[in-house]
Formats: sequence, C-alpha cells, structure tokens
Amino acid sequence: MDLLFHNEHFAAADKPADWLSVPSRQGEDDTRPCLGKRLEAALATRLWPVHRLDQEVTGLILFAKSPEAHRLANQWFEQRQVVKTYEALTGPAAPPAPGAPALVGPGVLPAAGTDYVWHSHLLRGKRRAYASPQGKPAETQATFIGLKQAGTTTAGHWRLHPHTGRPHQLRFDLSRHGFPILGDALYGSLAPCPGAGIALRCVQLDFTACPKYAAFGLPTLLVAPGLIPFLGFHKKAPP
Repeated sequence: MDLLFHNEHFAAADKPADWLSVPSRQGEDDTRPCLGKRLEAALATRLWPVHRLDQEVTGLILFAKSPEAHRLANQWFEQRQVVKTYEALTGPAAPPAPGAPALVGPGVLPAAGTDYVWHSHLLRGKRRAYASPQGKPAETQATFIGLKQAGTTTAGHWRLHPHTGRPHQLRFDLSRHGFPILGDALYGSLAPCPGAGIALRCVQLDFTACPKYAAFGLPTLLVAPGLIPFLGFHKKAPP
C-alpha cells in the first residue's frame, strides 16, 4: 500500500491487487487485507470511502477524512465531474459477444490510437455484470494505444475513461468487444496476468471540473504509476 496524497480533508492511496477497498459484509471474519482499514490505522483517523475498486484491480482510491469532504466528493462522483483514467492490458483478440459490434476482424487488433465510445445497459448478477434492457446505462471511452511486451507475453494496451461507474463496467466492455483483460477469467480471459489480480489499473483522477476541489486542498490531478511499468511491460518492437 502506497500513500499518494493526504491533507486534512482527503487521503489517496494505491490499492494493491487482491485487497478489498472497504470491509466486506463478513466484517472481522474476513481475513483479506482491506485498504480502508490499513489506511485508517496508518493515518490514525477515520476515513469515509468515496469510490471503490474491485478486489482484483489496482490503483488510485480517494478517501474523505470528514463528513463534509465525503458529501462533497460523493457529489463529484455522482455528477460525473471526476474524470477517471484506467489502463488495461488485454490478450489475443477473440470474437465479440453476440450483439456486440465487431471492432476489427477475427484475431486482429485495432490500429494504435483508435478511439471508441461504448454504450450498454448493465445489470449486476451475483458474480458478474450482464447486458440487459433492465440494466443501468453505461458509457466508456476507450483508446487502443498499441502492443506491449513482457517476456513471452504480448498484450494490447488500452486507456479507458468510464463516464459512468457501473460495477465491472470496464471488464465487461473489453470482454464484450473481444478483448478480455489479462487474468480476468470471470470475463473470458485465457491469458494470465503477469502480476497478482487482473491487468486493470486506475492511474489518474482529474478534479478540474469539480467545484471547491482547490479549497479542500486537492491538486488538479492525482496520479499513480502506470500499468506498463507496474507489470514490467514495454513497447513491442515491430517484426
């Protein structure tokens, strides 16, 4: 756990893979490490979670240190004023899910720099999310950056901006379009992640459009180390 920022109002930390963001319903019976609890102990203060990451996902999480800061930050996230940036690594291209538009031909990756905007209606099941007319609207902006290499593993590198915050939204979107995230067996990946968890990471929170963020001492950007150096990848050399 790395503490990336804190002042009298907020704290931001880098959540490791396979840690909970906040305590589960099992309470003290759950032995998994929990970022919120560890951070409260390290800072010797109570914290209020503003948003969460899946257990398998790494990266930036913001916590409030007071009810006032919590209310304000909740408004930012609920009104989609915080611009969230994630990075993901995906395995070999697979056929898209039924009903999903094919981005490219079978087994072919998009051209580097290609942008997409994906819309769906997501319904959260017991373990995973599904497309359903009864689901909540979800929107993701995705950019395919190019190929990356680590040892014998070649992966597609993506930059993702979820405009909504539905559970498993990014994992679902990439898998639905034929690009499951490395290590994400729940959404069809057959390729392992080089590190723990899955190859999805929150790397930046942008507060530019958030009212009063500067008055509460937040910088315009909170940034975590990128996914590529985090997992030991580099740009793939051309054949």
